[in-house]
Amino acid sequence: MTIPSLARFRTAAATVAAATVILALTACTSTPPDAPRSAASGAASGLPDAHVHGLSVDGDTGQVLLATHDGLFDVSSIPAEKIGPSHDLMGYTKASDPGVFYASGHPEAGSDLPSPLGLIKTTDGGRTWQQLSRQNESDFHALAATKSGIVAYDGTLRTSTDGIAWRTVGADFSPFALAGNPNSDTVLATTEEGIQRSTDGGSTWTAGTTAPVIQFAAFANTGEAVGVAPGGTVYYSPDEGVSWQQRGTPTGQVHAVAVATAADGTLQVWAATSAGLVRSTDGGTTFRPAHAG
Repeated sequence: MTIPSLARFRTAAATVAAATVILALTACTSTPPDAPRSAASGAASGLPDAHVHGLSVDGDTGQVLLATHDGLFDVSSIPAEKIGPSHDLMGYTKASDPGVFYASGHPEAGSDLPSPLGLIKTTDGGRTWQQLSRQNESDFHALAATKSGIVAYDGTLRTSTDGIAWRTVGADFSPFALAGNPNSDTVLATTEEGIQRSTDGGSTWTAGTTAPVIQFAAFANTGEAVGVAPGGTVYYSPDEGVSWQQRGTPTGQVHAVAVATAADGTLQVWAATSAGLVRSTDGGTTFRPAHAG
């Protein structure tokens, strides 16, 4: 199983970025690998857990959920509220219906659930989870919900229309993260060599030749997306990941990103970072602590 690690992705992506810049006859400094995470670093950041694997935001209710090594947390306000069991949610994605999420990873200590968990689903906002498929087989580190179903990666790229039966996709890349929108069949895969893009729910892929190297990505709607480079720079795409515009850089090392469109039409970006949960209300140009007054 080949699943890119956070440190390896940053090192390889920085190398690719440096080589590209050198070819352009400019100078560059590569991004150093991330330091090991710890419970102490989680406490220092104000996040409930240092091992962050996913982030989602509900644009209608404002609820912000954090998927971690110790389960799901509502971080919409302080203090964070623990939701459901303490499963290690390595993969996590939001579906179209309220309170519906998919996840993968490993069961909490003492659980009689299979490990790895395969694909699991909640319909009550994370309080309880049901087993769908590939129990004892798949630890999906990357998940995305699309109009057609689910795209997932456990060392092999797979798609499913119902979360139960799976089809293997022949892909020559290893995604670090997958980003999709449940109302669209466009999917973005972040890799050490650059963005890969699918418009048919993950069945076929095309390399984004003009896109920057992106580590994390998220869709706000069926058209707008945000990506975060290994060094933390935020990029905005108005056209489903075809073209990208550089925006700002939040403080701290980014671990996960989520995007939503506010009622007034502005693009809002949340990022879980080593400095805490931060938020942008101007499409990723500037950031401030999410709970700042």
